[in-house]
Amino acid sequence: MKYLKTEAGMQAFKARSTLLSTRQRSVFILFDGVKSGDQVLAVTAGLGVTQDDIDHLVRQGFLLATTDSVAALVAPPIATAASAHVVSSRSPQERYTAAMPIATRLTASIGLRGFRLNLAIEAARGFDDLLALLPKIQAAVGVKACVALEKALND
Repeated sequence: MKYLKTEAGMQAFKARSTLLSTRQRSVFILFDGVKSGDQVLAVTAGLGVTQDDIDHLVRQGFLLATTDSVAALVAPPIATAASAHVVSSRSPQERYTAAMPIATRLTASIGLRGFRLNLAIEAARGFDDLLALLPKIQAAVGVKACVALEKALND
């Protein structure tokens, strides 16, 4: 099963809610809608993370189980020419909601090198904050890898 962070989960993470233990905070960062629960558990086994920790995050409403169609929206982008900046018909909140899991997936994909950038993404309070991080994300993972993120932010 694959999971996405919810807005409530991101707020709890930012607020350092007591509903998230240190282990659960560590595992929460890794969920991006692309990795399965089993993959995340394998990576965090050394921390003592169990399925109970993931179940707790779901019960609290911090993680949402995804369908294949939702997971496909945050799948790695196909290399294409850089997208042009256009005026969007979607609200900044809609663009932020679409871009957030992509940005998280991109920075999580580079491991510890992306840890601080991942924390900055988690701290982003909205569209403008996330858009301001786009150049840093592009520098970290490459412009081609950020095509889907740029599209989510601009379309």
